[in-house]
Amino acid sequence: MKICGRRTQSFTPLTSTLMNCYINIPSKPLFDFSRKPSNPQLLFAAKRRWNRYDVLFRGIRRKNLGSWKMRNQTFVFSASEVGNGNADIVKKRKVVEHVCLLKAREDMSDEVEKDMLDYLYTTQYQMRGIVAISLGRISDQELGKYTHAVYIRFQKNEDLSKFYENPFYVGVLKDRVFPYCHDIVNVDYESEVEDDIMPIFRKGEEFNYGVEFVLLIAFDKNSLGGPAEDAMAALAELTAAFPSLIVQATKGSNFNLNNVEYTHGAVIRFRSSEACETFLKSSQYNDQVWGSKIQPISEKVISVNYSVDPVGTELM
Repeated sequence: MKICGRRTQSFTPLTSTLMNCYINIPSKPLFDFSRKPSNPQLLFAAKRRWNRYDVLFRGIRRKNLGSWKMRNQTFVFSASEVGNGNADIVKKRKVVEHVCLLKAREDMSDEVEKDMLDYLYTTQYQMRGIVAISLGRISDQELGKYTHAVYIRFQKNEDLSKFYENPFYVGVLKDRVFPYCHDIVNVDYESEVEDDIMPIFRKGEEFNYGVEFVLLIAFDKNSLGGPAEDAMAALAELTAAFPSLIVQATKGSNFNLNNVEYTHGAVIRFRSSEACETFLKSSQYNDQVWGSKIQPISEKVISVNYSVDPVGTELM
């Protein structure tokens, strides 16, 4: 059975939670986790919420899915279609991306680390508006000062604002993050993705694994609004030209007024660590984008990546 939509034009807590967990409904419910909470209390809470919504979700009608998709739609040409007179118009939907980099204390134990990541991941079940999340330990920590990364996608800016004030999230920061991390940076930006269930919610087989690559850039002030935007557009065009390596890529200007260290951000989901390495070492990236567009006008750049592997998909 395919996933269905409700009559309302905006997401409800029910549809937001369920669409974030499911794409197909098999004979018994499955959670599409990239991380499954190890804490028994967190696991029980997720199971109880699913049991509450299971019957209702199966009654949602597919024909009304188009109503919520009409909000915030724009029409753009994909990068591969530029210059093609017969190019098809691709519908895009606005999303809000949140990136958080953490620097953990050297004496953080494996148990404390696992607990911190579990609680951060479970935030998506405590509020509406979160449509996708991934997080993990940064692969090569010798190249940067950060040890962990968290990526969250929201429907709109209002949901992001509520996220920062959400009691559960604030409690997680106070009890599980701040005592064990002494540096944190947040970058928020608006971007666009293909207006379809799979790419919006980052669901499907190709999103179950791979490498999340995060790029944060502080462009020179004189380049903002001109060369900086051209550089980010060149990056977007290049990532769109490598579908065999890249599942999805977003980029945008940082609008987080409390964290102005970086002006722009980008998140790229690579299909594998080999795909990530191939792209970053390619002449197209190093010569046409990084070397000629980004590096000459940037004051500071940090790039990190972490592995996204399914721990298990069955909750019940």
